[in-house]
Amino acid sequence: MKSYIFLALAIASELFGTSMLKASEGFSKPFPAIGVIIGFGSAFFFLSMSLKVIPLSVAYAIWSGVGTAATVVIGVLVWKEKISPASLAGIALIIAGVILLNLKSPGHK
Repeated sequence: MKSYIFLALAIASELFGTSMLKASEGFSKPFPAIGVIIGFGSAFFFLSMSLKVIPLSVAYAIWSGVGTAATVVIGVLVWKEKISPASLAGIALIIAGVILLNLKSPGHK
């Protein structure tokens, strides 16, 4: 269970880092740029901790799938970006893929 907490922290850190990447405006703003480094550094640290128990294929699928879907939500809510029906369908397919990997992964306990 602790490994899934590490994975959740990795996802949260990645979302923070990605938001700071947008806020840094091409690394032209120093404080958001520092946030990028802290966010992604923390994300990789926590992901590596989760990999002690969770198989790589499962952890990476969850990390990237949830991160992608949540980034879209943040983009719409925080950055006022537009989303299309095709984008929503793509996100649904990503989520379906993560679920399928979790259900059928041979290395998952």
